Amino acid sequence: MKSIIKGLMFSVFAVVMLPVTLVFIFLSLIFNKDAMLAAFSQSLSLLPGKVGSYLRSGFYRFAITHCSADALIGFGTLLSQQDTEIYKGVYIGPQCNIGKCTIGENTLLGSGVHIMSGKGQHNFSDPDKPIKSQGGAFTKVSIGDNCWIGNAALIMANVGQGSVIAAGSVVVNDVPENVIAAGNPAKVVRSRFD
Repeated sequence: MKSIIKGLMFSVFAVVMLPVTLVFIFLSLIFNKDAMLAAFSQSLSLLPGKVGSYLRSGFYRFAITHCSADALIGFGTLLSQQDTEIYKGVYIGPQCNIGKCTIGENTLLGSGVHIMSGKGQHNFSDPDKPIKSQGGAFTKVSIGDNCWIGNAALIMANVGQGSVIAAGSVVVNDVPENVIAAGNPAKVVRSRFD
């Protein structure tokens, strides 16, 4: 019964957000989609409480590549790339910054987690050219199902299913499945099942 009521609630919030979603879709046809997503995300990030989380989920269901109806996206969290996938049971804590990525089922992100669009977003090899003019490449980062990403972690590479990333860690290389990784750069500390 509880899951039916919850599902109904998520649908109601999607309908409430329909006018905002339609404006976003219209503006995305005229302007850069990622720029529009960032602008709408900044505004929606300021809606407080559970109601704010539900409203954000209602909007992102139609604004990004995939967002499960039951995803909870915390206060102050910004999404910057439309090619983002957020799956069932995901919790994204407050003040996170989410780039181009896939976040698997039942994964939890603590507060202040940053998922960058890979580690090659900025080139800086030409000393005679401003860094902002050197471009870069966005890659889609994958975080597997059932992961826990601790507060203030920076994720620039893939995280395998069932893995835990310690708070404050900086992931620059892929992390295998079912391990605990910590540090800067993050290294595997041990298996979760030792």
